[in-house]
Amino acid sequence: MSLVLAVHGSALPAAGATVGRLCDAVETRLGVRPAVGHLDHQLPSLKSVLAARAADRAGTVVVPLLLGDGFHRTVDIPAVVAAHGGPRCVLTSSLSGAPEIDAALDGRLGAAEAGAGVDAIVFAAAGSSRPGGNSGALLAARRLAERRPGTPVVTAYCSAAEPTVPEALARLRAAGHRRIGVVTHLLAPGRFSEALRAVPAELVTAPLADHPAVADLVVRRYREASDGQPSLASRAARRFARVAA
Repeated sequence: MSLVLAVHGSALPAAGATVGRLCDAVETRLGVRPAVGHLDHQLPSLKSVLAARAADRAGTVVVPLLLGDGFHRTVDIPAVVAAHGGPRCVLTSSLSGAPEIDAALDGRLGAAEAGAGVDAIVFAAAGSSRPGGNSGALLAARRLAERRPGTPVVTAYCSAAEPTVPEALARLRAAGHRRIGVVTHLLAPGRFSEALRAVPAELVTAPLADHPAVADLVVRRYREASDGQPSLASRAARRFARVAA
């Protein structure tokens, strides 16, 4: 089966380069080169990538390169898969809540601390106004707090939800914390990561997509789907297709 990564897309060249490094790592592990389909900002579109593979008898696995289950994961991508993916297209779960994401977050934070630890953490997620859209971020933040007892971890959002990252930073500084790190719960560079780089924190971790653990997770999603273990997300896509028909 072929592999397609469904990504949001960004006008920043660094975003494409980051996803390209992820594709290289996945290909090294799997022997299959992922194609990348974009929802916005870049080409090729997810629609065109899937349409080109719709008649492939081997089938296609679509992995949403998303850390949350907001509108894109629950509506946009299932709609495109249902309309253009063909009968053997399988949509997997997003990357939300997976232990590999925990490993990537730990790796990024450890590299950024470089011997000088922080006394509080703002866990910065993209944010969603959709019910359940922030669940993955909240779970990952809670796990991070459990792994760092004694270090306050405050979840904050770049859009659509509260508190904002500046509000969380101000709250922690008012409580007496002076070495505050921002842990970036984002996959690729974009306007949110650029905004985080400007906040007055001791450190801001890098996006996650080109961390080795994320490649491991994409490979796991692919193998689960190609071995005939469709996820809840793929069943939701089939329900969407029946409703749309």
